[in-house]
Amino acid sequence: MKKMLNFHALLAGICLMLMALPATAQPDQSPEQMIRASIDELMTRIEGREEYFADNLDELETIVDDSLEEVADFRYIAASVMGRYFSNATPSQRSRFVETFRKTLIDTYTKGLVTFDYREIRVLDNQQASRYEDQASVAMEVVANDGSVYPVSYSLRLSDGQWKVVNVIVNGINLGLTFRNQFDQAMRDHNRDYDAVIEGWAPELAVEELEEGGNA
Repeated sequence: MKKMLNFHALLAGICLMLMALPATAQPDQSPEQMIRASIDELMTRIEGREEYFADNLDELETIVDDSLEEVADFRYIAASVMGRYFSNATPSQRSRFVETFRKTLIDTYTKGLVTFDYREIRVLDNQQASRYEDQASVAMEVVANDGSVYPVSYSLRLSDGQWKVVNVIVNGINLGLTFRNQFDQAMRDHNRDYDAVIEGWAPELAVEELEEGGNA
């Protein structure tokens, strides 16, 4: 029997975690502490409002868009997804892919939010120490209502005094790497036609793949 956890909904939950993060790094507060503090705000923000958001998706999309602007480094992420093709893309193509990639994620998060079904979201007590002062990795777990536990880890980088999210790993599946492989395959399928790939960009990850997990 398939686990009752929709992939898009899980991403919506991750998105909301990021929405609650303070945008400016505090010198006396680690990324882990920031995230722990954000969980309480997150729960307060969404509990009991699922039906309202379901009837006001446009409003929710605006909230998500504005919030992600503060916490996610979309240009950095998009460049990573383009991978080896980034250097040969024109400035216009790079900018268009950033906006296309951003819109795709926002649409996904917004639609998934109203069906995100979970029992608990928790930050792990034992975090792996970062090798660099400007990088951090924070491990969490999302517990579904059926008891299934999905490990979540996201990477942040410190840029101009702000912590920015640059990647997420869900149940062992590196989403940044997955999207990069999909971009590479799309470029092969379209004979390296950047415009065609950007226009048709629609990243996918099967629910079964998420549930089975993978290696980062």
